[in-house]
Amino acid sequence: MALSHLNLLRPVLCRFLPSVVRSPLLTSSRVPSLPHTSCPALLPNYVRHYATKKSKAKAKGQTTKVNINAALVEDIISLEEVKEDMAAVLTTLKEDFSRNLSIRTSPGALDHITVTTKDGKFPLNQLGQISMKSPQLLVVNMTGFPEAMAAVTRALQDSSMGLNPEVEGTIIRVPVPKVTREHRENLVKLAKQFSNKAKDSLRKVRTNAVTRVKKSKEGVSEDTIHLIEKQIQQMADGYVADIDKQLATKTKELLG
Repeated sequence: MALSHLNLLRPVLCRFLPSVVRSPLLTSSRVPSLPHTSCPALLPNYVRHYATKKSKAKAKGQTTKVNINAALVEDIISLEEVKEDMAAVLTTLKEDFSRNLSIRTSPGALDHITVTTKDGKFPLNQLGQISMKSPQLLVVNMTGFPEAMAAVTRALQDSSMGLNPEVEGTIIRVPVPKVTREHRENLVKLAKQFSNKAKDSLRKVRTNAVTRVKKSKEGVSEDTIHLIEKQIQQMADGYVADIDKQLATKTKELLG
């Protein structure tokens, strides 16, 4: 009965079915034509292969992953040099903290002060002999370079240490401010200024690096450029976090 029903439908199927074009998805078995008809053989059942979760995840990963050739990145920019420039900013900040934000008095507290003379710039300890007369008084003996007296006095006044030097012949007396709560808070404010300055320097390093990368867009994929820029930003973010840690540690030290 089923076969007789199929014979009744065969003319309709022949009218609407296009010529069969074999597909690689079809099974290799050959289906014979039914007798007494010019209609092609009915198509065999397709076998649908459903993607597994694993294959879907693999396919998804392949569409989002960007492969960077190390040699290509090196041709665009040296990330190692960018890292070194950022590390130098952090090193400078540590030196500024050490030289300018000490609450302990010692002859070395004035060593970092730079004196500008007509012959160039020199560290204070190369022009005068620094000694400590008491915890509240430092003395700079300028006998060796008396011509630099005015320049040294000006440098002491312009330093960030709040110094008011007193000149006596070739001797410069430098009273050291008492470690009051106000003085500690002023040093904390100065620490924040140094930190902000470091962050500005860090932004300049990042901006210059990104600018160099963008100039190399010709012949380089957008994905590659984007990934390099992201790496530079991540490096900068890491050093910003280091700067914040240095500031927090120094603030705690200054406030006691």
